Amino acid sequence: MINLDILINDNKEKKTIAQQMEEDLKIDILMGRRRRGSRIIEQELCHTYGISRTPVRDILRRVEKEGLIEIVPYCGACVRGFTPQEIDDFFTMKSILEVQCVRWAISRITKEEFGVLEEIFEFMEFYTMNNDLEKMIRINQGFDAAIYDAAHNKELEETLQRYNFYLRHANAQVPYPLNYLSTVLEEHRAIFRAFLDRDVEAGAQATEIHMMKTMIRRR
Repeated sequence: MINLDILINDNKEKKTIAQQMEEDLKIDILMGRRRRGSRIIEQELCHTYGISRTPVRDILRRVEKEGLIEIVPYCGACVRGFTPQEIDDFFTMKSILEVQCVRWAISRITKEEFGVLEEIFEFMEFYTMNNDLEKMIRINQGFDAAIYDAAHNKELEETLQRYNFYLRHANAQVPYPLNYLSTVLEEHRAIFRAFLDRDVEAGAQATEIHMMKTMIRRR
């Protein structure tokens, strides 16, 4: 279930040191703070995060599976990162999966889950009215997460959250256009209305439109 307190009150989700290190490493690569081809020194990570080499190596292997680094025998780990084409492909795959996710979520959502989605949407309206971009972005992420929850498919949820993480940080420097908040609110309103009406096709169509407009805003 979505933790509304974390979304609204700036509380941070508790992470282990290893989880924080893995997240920081991925973000640094996605945002270009670690450049393609640069070496990742295990000892530096151990010193920075105060953990031993064994968990560091486990983390590096996981990050390698995602394609962000490459571990070369006898040489260590080097940053690979994602190409612009790969980032575009992630967005395309996310767009396709989002539509299916909304279809399942509308047909499978429970009364309690709908109550959470409704409360999140009300916060979206509130923070849009107050022109609070930072809070709106976080609530937007919560709106997506609530829908992923309601689809009741763990594989789909984890895949979409992974794509969201990549895209959020890889596109961190893309400026937000004029009237972004009010425009995005109306796109989400159409999706929320489909949940309210239990209209699967309307939800799928509203999601397709939202994803298409999001792609345009990324350019």
